[in-house]
Amino acid sequence: MTTAALRHIRQIAQETSGEVVYALGRQPAVLRTFSQRLSRGFNDAISGFNDDGWSVMAGDGIEDVIIACNSKKIRSNNTAPNAFIAPGGVICAKASMLLQSVPPAVLVRFLREHRSEWADYNFDAYSASALKSSSCSLPGLRPMRFSGSQIIMPLAHTVENEEILEVVRLEGQALDEGLLSRDIHLLQFCTGLDEKSMGSCFQLVFAPIDELFPDDAPLISSGFRVIPLDMKTDGAPAGRTLDLASSLEAGSTTLQASGGADDCNLRSVLTIAFQFPYEMHLQDSVATMARQYVRSIVSAVQRVSMAISPSRSGLNAEHKIISGFPEAATLARWICQSYRFHLGVELFRQADEAGESLLRMLWDHEDAILCCSFKEKPVFTFANEMGINMLETSFVALQDLSLDKIFDEAGRKALYSEIPKLMEQGFVYLPGGVCLSGMGRHVSFENAVAWKVVGEDNNVHCLAFCFVNWSFV
Repeated sequence: MTTAALRHIRQIAQETSGEVVYALGRQPAVLRTFSQRLSRGFNDAISGFNDDGWSVMAGDGIEDVIIACNSKKIRSNNTAPNAFIAPGGVICAKASMLLQSVPPAVLVRFLREHRSEWADYNFDAYSASALKSSSCSLPGLRPMRFSGSQIIMPLAHTVENEEILEVVRLEGQALDEGLLSRDIHLLQFCTGLDEKSMGSCFQLVFAPIDELFPDDAPLISSGFRVIPLDMKTDGAPAGRTLDLASSLEAGSTTLQASGGADDCNLRSVLTIAFQFPYEMHLQDSVATMARQYVRSIVSAVQRVSMAISPSRSGLNAEHKIISGFPEAATLARWICQSYRFHLGVELFRQADEAGESLLRMLWDHEDAILCCSFKEKPVFTFANEMGINMLETSFVALQDLSLDKIFDEAGRKALYSEIPKLMEQGFVYLPGGVCLSGMGRHVSFENAVAWKVVGEDNNVHCLAFCFVNWSFV
C-alpha cells in the first residue's frame, strides 16, 4: 500500500509539472475519472449488493453462471453519468474459476491482445447500440462478424505502466449484403500486464463508448479480474520476491525470480462479469443470452489457460505448446531440409537432424520464421518465438492472421509479383521493407526469404518466410 501510494503521488506530480502528455487533448484528471468509473462499475457488477439495486435471477439448474439484474441503473440525460440509458435495466452474468499454474499477467495480456479468441462481435455491437438508442434489440438481428482487425489507441498510462487506459476499435464486417459494416469503440482499462507487477489483482475492464467519446459518456463495465491466492509475506506473488530497497534507489520497483518451480504451483481466482442493458419485455431473453455467452467465454479462457501454463521443465508457454505435437518436430525437419534443397545452404550453422533438438534450434533462431498454408488465402500455421514476437500474437492465435494482413498495399504488390518466381524455382529473396504486426504496429526488416516447404511425399506442405533483423518502427 505504501509503494502504491508513493507511485500515485509521483504520477500526480509528473502530470502537474507537464512531464506527461496524454492523447486526444484530454486532461489527466478527466482520464483518471474514466479509469475510476470503469473500475467502480466493474466492482459494482461483481459485488451485486442488494442495497445497490441488484437481485439474483433464477438459474437454469446449472449454477456455473450467476445472473443478476438491476432496474435502478436507468438515467435520463440530467442524472448521474454512471447510470445507463435503458428502458428496463442492466443484467450482469458472472462466473468464477480457479486457475492453477497460470501466470495472471500473461493471461490478462493474452485476453487484451487476442480478443477474437473469446469475444463475440455481435454482443459487443449489442452493448454499443444500447448507448445510442433507447431500444435494446437482441444480437443476431443484424448479423455481423469481427473482421479480425483490432486497433488499440493509448490514452494514458502510469509511470511504470502498471495501469493503462486505451480506446480499442473493432472493425466489423456485415455478413448480409445491404448492411453497412460497423466499427465498435471500447474504452479499456488494464492493470498488471507485466509479469513483474506487484499489484494484488490483474484486470482487463472495458465498456463500449460512442466514437465522439464525450466526457460524460455512460459506461457499462465488463471484463476479467484475476486475484492471486498464493502470496508471499512480502505481498508479491509466490515465486517472486520484492526488492524494495533497490526500487527506492533506482526509482522503480523490481521483482526478482526466486525459482521457476513455484510459478508452476501458482493459484489464482479469475472472475468474469459481463453487463447487458435490456428492455423489460426482453429481460428473460437477455438473461439467457448473457448466460450462454459467459459460458462460452469460460470455455475459451479454459483453453487459453491450458495453452499458456508454463511447463515445469522451464520452457516457455509457446514452446510447450508446439513441443506437445509430434508433427511440430516433423515440420521443423521439413523446413530445414527444404531450405537446404532450394538455397543450397543450411538454415542453421549447426544443423542437427534429431527432431526435438532441431525444433528447439528453430524455435530459438534469431530471425523471425513463419509458415503459412499453401492455399488461395494463406493463413499462418507456425512461427518460432521471434516470429510470434514480431506478429505480436501467440501460437494459439496464429491462424487468426493471414499473410495479406501483415503487408500494406505496396508490400502485397511486391510479394505477389514474386509469386511466379517462387513457384518456379522454389524460393525467392524479398528486399527490405515494412510489414505489420497483428496489433497493427509497423515492423521494419532488413530482408526476407520465402521458400516452399516440401514434405516426405514431395508435395508442397506450406510456405516458409524468414524475416532478417526485424524491429518495431
